[in-house]
Amino acid sequence: MILTAFTFLHVVISLVGIVSGFVVVYGMLQGKRLEGWTLLFLTTTVATSVTGFFFPVHHFMPSHAVGILSLIALAIACFALYRRHLAGHWRAAYVITSVMALYFNFFVLIAQSFAKVPALHAAAPTQSEPPFAATQLAALIAFIVLAVTATIRFHPERAHPAV
Repeated sequence: MILTAFTFLHVVISLVGIVSGFVVVYGMLQGKRLEGWTLLFLTTTVATSVTGFFFPVHHFMPSHAVGILSLIALAIACFALYRRHLAGHWRAAYVITSVMALYFNFFVLIAQSFAKVPALHAAAPTQSEPPFAATQLAALIAFIVLAVTATIRFHPERAHPAV
């Protein structure tokens, strides 16, 4: 019962992180800093990664590696934003690591969808089949395009907090 509630909370936090992350990236693409959305994205994405380590498992899993990578990306993003105030190359570091953290969260969403949604599970029961690989590859390419485009468009002179 407690594990079910914890899982539900973890999923809700993850989904809020993904939605708010897409809003933040949209703001970057528009050259805007969306302070409230950014704080929500960073907070929930950190919470998602941290809570992921509290599930009962008996060995190191790929989800742990993704969580560690996400936390590293988030640490850099937070440092670039809150300590370096996006000065110089820290702007690009912030954009790239923010998009990376969103991608890691989305990567897990795809994996969990293939594990839990019956139609997707039937298409790739071991997550090593072509439909799963193609979906993950398409997501990776989309996030690389987002990261590059956002880095180009999120100029320091235009990236003032939006009201």
